[in-house]
Amino acid sequence: MVALELVLWLVLPLILRAHMHADADFRFASYIDNYMVLQKEPAGAVIWGYGIPGATVTVTLCQDQETIMKKVTPVKAYTNSWMVILDPMKPGGPYEVVAKQTFGGMNLTLRIHDVLFGDVWLCSGQSNMQMTVSQIFNATRELSNTAAYQSVRIFVVSLVQAEQELADLAEVDLPWSQPTSENLGHGDFEYMSATCWLFGRYLYDTLQYPIGLVSSSWGGTPIEAWSSVRSLKACGIPKQRFIPSDYIYGPNEYSVLWNAMIHPLRNMALKGVIWYQGEANVHLNMDLYNCTFPALIKDWRQTFHLGSQGQTEHLFPFGFVQLSSVLSSVDRDDGFPQIRWHQTADFGYVPNRRMPNTFMAVAMDLCDRNSPFGSIHPRDKQTVAYRLHLGARAVAYGEKLLFQGPLPEEIELWAVKGLLNITYTQQIQVQRQDDKIFEISCCDDHHQCKWLPAPMNTFSTHTLVLSISSCPGTPVALRYAWTTWPCEYKQCPVYHASSALPAPPFTAFITNQMLLNDLVAV
Repeated sequence: MVALELVLWLVLPLILRAHMHADADFRFASYIDNYMVLQKEPAGAVIWGYGIPGATVTVTLCQDQETIMKKVTPVKAYTNSWMVILDPMKPGGPYEVVAKQTFGGMNLTLRIHDVLFGDVWLCSGQSNMQMTVSQIFNATRELSNTAAYQSVRIFVVSLVQAEQELADLAEVDLPWSQPTSENLGHGDFEYMSATCWLFGRYLYDTLQYPIGLVSSSWGGTPIEAWSSVRSLKACGIPKQRFIPSDYIYGPNEYSVLWNAMIHPLRNMALKGVIWYQGEANVHLNMDLYNCTFPALIKDWRQTFHLGSQGQTEHLFPFGFVQLSSVLSSVDRDDGFPQIRWHQTADFGYVPNRRMPNTFMAVAMDLCDRNSPFGSIHPRDKQTVAYRLHLGARAVAYGEKLLFQGPLPEEIELWAVKGLLNITYTQQIQVQRQDDKIFEISCCDDHHQCKWLPAPMNTFSTHTLVLSISSCPGTPVALRYAWTTWPCEYKQCPVYHASSALPAPPFTAFITNQMLLNDLVAV
């Protein structure tokens, strides 16, 4: 009897310790939690986590104590991870997800509740994406407007850097939550992203089913920090060097935010991504942004497609905000116009052959001279998000609607009259005459060229005539809104006739039959 008691005294702590260790090792991935939104049909949502190698995990989806489906999978020995793909589900809920680990006669159970199925969008970028609802125009009203949007769920990734790709998030700022005035306006540049929230809210108004928003952004960061090593290598990015810039005040080491804040999300089934970044690249590899941005999109698509076992579409929709304006101390700072152009891979519009299935919100007319956060942080995120959601409805959801402003279709030189005629793809509304926003590149006989204003002359529903009498030589190129601050708030000259969508900036050589594909950087 004494011997048996001695054995129990020696063995029982080991059994308890093993049970405690097993309990600690069995968990969901960091972003799988109560109140989450899982991607709806046609994708199958991915549920994964960590466990004891050799154990079996059974995942059950339940609603009102009724089992909807069960999936069984082993725990992989080399990663200590397990993963199941649920059958495609229609939008709705709430559901409960139960995961049970069985190992050597020992069972452990995890549960998450109030889970919805809908569309999941990832929002990323730098400080203009990071700005919270408390920082924007009409903040009090926007913060209080949550009651009707309890099916729009929000999740915020912590600001973390890593030298190597992480398998799971190291920290979470805000676990999956229903929106409240507190978590939408937690603090300046903390959580929740105003652009992300408003985008999701506009989508919900249209779709009327759950929307999941994952915010992963960090102010003052260049695209290189959000890019994998392989995508930077594809663009021939030179070895990192320190470049002082007012626009870079966050982490700028290559790939550190990709490693810690994007790669850990790769298994998540997504509907799409929206992106607001570029200011930090005005003085860092600016001339390569026409490669690094398309390369980032391509690499993120491939990574999420593979990580989700094919559940995230290989060409998932990717939306972005074309840079707004900033008050600059430099009279002719070319940085912002160049980045705006490079954001379209030098096409001037999206989608295009280098950036398929993308959409863009033009924001150069949403300037804010009096922003308490600096003019680089305009407070009108409502219009930004609205324009983004139009692009998403057209590109991601296939609606037949207008989502971008007028583009030049033909430029015709009337040299004898000293005029230049622009024909647009859409009906235009000229809000005001402007003598400086259009410029021509005027070249003399020695091929010396300089940019000169081309004042607006006359216009009709589809055409705009410019005066080029200021050019004593040969006009060879035309550009529009090629400045850091093209116009005052919603006062650029050219918009669509009925949608209030601004014509985007462009630069093009002048030929008598200039088509959209002839828009080129000059």
